[in-house]
Amino acid sequence: MGTMSDELVHPERDEIRIEAVLHALADPVRLHLVREMDRIGVGVACGAIELPVTKSTRTHHLRTLREAGVIRMRKEGTSRIGTVRRDDLDARYPGLLTAILSAEN
Repeated sequence: MGTMSDELVHPERDEIRIEAVLHALADPVRLHLVREMDRIGVGVACGAIELPVTKSTRTHHLRTLREAGVIRMRKEGTSRIGTVRRDDLDARYPGLLTAILSAEN
């Protein structure tokens, strides 16, 4: 069993708030991350998506997305695998994620 610091906290579906989702997706780097994760469609190692930011900044962006309920993260060996919580977001806010991800920059 892992320590508390090893556990990644995710909001339950009914705890996902529109304000947090919109805030998380308003940042261009986070929006790019989610677009790429959604395009790939399966869990992706978080370091595999090219970003013009430092590792610590990447970690911050991923934490913001996870805490908002936009992505789910799981540990797999030494990697963290991220997936978009499309089912949860579509259930809470039908069409929102599709509209945001398909919007032109």
